[in-house]
Amino acid sequence: MLATLIQNNTSINESVIASHVLVLLPKLEKLPNKYDVLGEETLKALLARRQMEFDRLSETPVCANLNNGVLCAWVMVDLEQPIFDQQTTIRKALQLLLDEEPSSVHLAVNGNAHQKQSLARLAVYVAWVNGAVLPVRKNKPDRKPLDTIYLYGYEEADSFTLLRAQAEGNLLARGLTVLPPNELTPKTYREQIKKLAQNESWNYQEYDLATLRKMGAGAFVAVAQGSDTEDAAIVHLQRHSSKKHCKTIALVGKGICFDTGGHNLKSARYMHGMHEDMNGSAVALGILLAATRTDLPFNIDCWLAIAQNHISPRAYKQNDVITAINGTTIEIIHTDAEGRLVLADTLALAEKLKPDLIIDFATLTGSMFTALGSRYSGIFTNRDYLAEHALAAGKSSGERVCVFPMDKDYETELESNIADTKQCKLDSDFDHILAACFLSRFVNDIPWLHMDLSACNHKNGLGAVGTDVTGFGVAWAAAFLEKLPKTEA
Repeated sequence: MLATLIQNNTSINESVIASHVLVLLPKLEKLPNKYDVLGEETLKALLARRQMEFDRLSETPVCANLNNGVLCAWVMVDLEQPIFDQQTTIRKALQLLLDEEPSSVHLAVNGNAHQKQSLARLAVYVAWVNGAVLPVRKNKPDRKPLDTIYLYGYEEADSFTLLRAQAEGNLLARGLTVLPPNELTPKTYREQIKKLAQNESWNYQEYDLATLRKMGAGAFVAVAQGSDTEDAAIVHLQRHSSKKHCKTIALVGKGICFDTGGHNLKSARYMHGMHEDMNGSAVALGILLAATRTDLPFNIDCWLAIAQNHISPRAYKQNDVITAINGTTIEIIHTDAEGRLVLADTLALAEKLKPDLIIDFATLTGSMFTALGSRYSGIFTNRDYLAEHALAAGKSSGERVCVFPMDKDYETELESNIADTKQCKLDSDFDHILAACFLSRFVNDIPWLHMDLSACNHKNGLGAVGTDVTGFGVAWAAAFLEKLPKTEA
């Protein structure tokens, strides 16, 4: 649950009953007399004691107790800097208050009308995504969620509806991703999705393993057959816009609830955390939820490839040759490259309905993490205009992306002597590129964008989000779809 937002267009003062206050200022060299800043004298004394110049608040937020016992933090935000940097600055300032586990926080924005709007939008979103808490199984949780956020100095007519939906989508993605693997199995995951679909009035359809065998989805089945319980499935959700003549966007997500690596077993170091390998599907669900809450003028088909990659006598093996649902034969090279296989059949199913755009999300390759670290995610696309649009969305959302090539000559690395294509190479420093080339075989000429989620987990948070699990992709997609043409020309 997200905190309730209460807005007030007037400035905060000492008569307001508050325990934790964050004062936000635009970048200034000194404090103008026209600003009525809570705790101004305390702030000046604090800066003098630390021998800090006033404008250093844009680099280092500070906090102190006021005479009435209120914990007040002050931060300066350079609105000329990238959105990512602005989000990070505010998150670090807010954390000074959240460390005390308050039930509410008061946000006070200062500046001209435009500055107040920008600061309010940033601060409210950061407070929503960090005020909520993720599921834990401790007898005594680390902290309680925020109940209420009070905003002073600015009022938004729609109460930040778009930002709230984006925060709800991000929280859904993170909340699912952190669940332990004995709790979030393909079976229980599907049950949760079905319940969510009922609550949100989405059409729900699933293709279980028996159905997928009959359909010839050999790539998905190869991965899923290694599990004792045949509870894997491809789930299809549909959300229809209330607007007419809308484009259809297909969202596809990799949902591997646990990845052992199969017969090419991961070491303990690399297997730890593999319950998060379903993050792509959680991000797709988060985007769908945000689109629903804002009645985004797109029809959305959401396809989730939900399975596990286990080792067993029935598990697929190196040198197997399997046949995907579109007839493509695939030589298996490495059983820990299972994500591209479950996505192959899922993308092919999405393509059959001829959407206007397919976007897939997956924690797909270790080489993408090697290439970028965990501060950016990588994207691939078969349309140049989508690459430009994706980069712009990364800048405006604070979820930064980098475009990678997948030119035709890369595909020679996937040539097989016995099948239409190899699944991957045994050793490749550019496996993220080969994975994208492989996936492109299953979308035909539909406009398509693939996001390899190397930024799904970043130690101590990233941008607006303070938890290791970032929910990366939800805010990016909101910005991406906002600027996308809504109807056919």
